[in-house]
Amino acid sequence: MTEEEQMQAQAQAQAQAAAKAKAMKKIGRKMSILMGVTLSFALSLLGNLASGHFTLPGFLISFVVSTVISLIIGFLVPMKKVGDGVCNALHLTPQTLPAHLAESFVSDLIYTPIITLSMVALAWKMATAHGAQMPFLPMFLHSLVLSMIVGYILIFIFMPLYMRLVVPKHD
Repeated sequence: MTEEEQMQAQAQAQAQAAAKAKAMKKIGRKMSILMGVTLSFALSLLGNLASGHFTLPGFLISFVVSTVISLIIGFLVPMKKVGDGVCNALHLTPQTLPAHLAESFVSDLIYTPIITLSMVALAWKMATAHGAQMPFLPMFLHSLVLSMIVGYILIFIFMPLYMRLVVPKHD
């Protein structure tokens, strides 16, 4: 192979690597959007129903705020790298049930507490602004436990489904 052919092969390999990286970022963004909206919708609905005072405006405000927060998290935190790192640290084989359980747990730990804190803080502020006397911490802890369980289940179910949707098929 001549030096020119080696340089062309190297340039082609770099172009393929750049295209693959671009495709992976696109998949990551799509997954962040799908998972963020799904978690935000479900946790906003759960929080409003669990409060015993469901209102459509309250749900919509909660949904919008938590969606924005979850999208920010999804775009800032490289979930694939974090999940892969955890699986490597635990010596789990990728794309197995134990690996999926661990990845779901890590995603739940990253997304759910922040979303729950923002939703509970918003609900608490709105309730206390109208004269309600309620302690924040018990309200938050109760919601956090419930949200962590529901969030884990949702992530466990929807992450592989959404991956099948966003990963291009090679026939």
